[in-house]
Amino acid sequence: MTNYPDVVTLYRPTNGAELDLVRDSGYRRWPPRLPEQSIFYPVTNEQYAREIAIQWNSRDSGVGYVTRFQVKRDFMARYRVEQVGGAHHTEWWIPAEHLEELNDNIVGLIEVIGEYKR
Repeated sequence: MTNYPDVVTLYRPTNGAELDLVRDSGYRRWPPRLPEQSIFYPVTNEQYAREIAIQWNSRDSGVGYVTRFQVKRDFMARYRVEQVGGAHHTEWWIPAEHLEELNDNIVGLIEVIGEYKR
């Protein structure tokens, strides 16, 4: 991961199927959302991403992953951080129709930083 002052670091808990699609992109892009998924919601911290990967992804598919990636700060300035539970349960809510533009603003690669198996 590169540390540029003009980027925001985001985390995304994911399952194996989504991670396979990220891998197919060379770890550069998130796949399109499914029709029923109107929001892409990376989270703001590793702790929350890990909780989701363990409690949801690994339970539903046997393994959950935590990824980390950086996005240009000026792009992310359009969106608010939403608190959805405890103090560290914070997410960026990015409309699905903005996902390709988010992908275009990723700096560097999407990294897998955690794997959690049931």
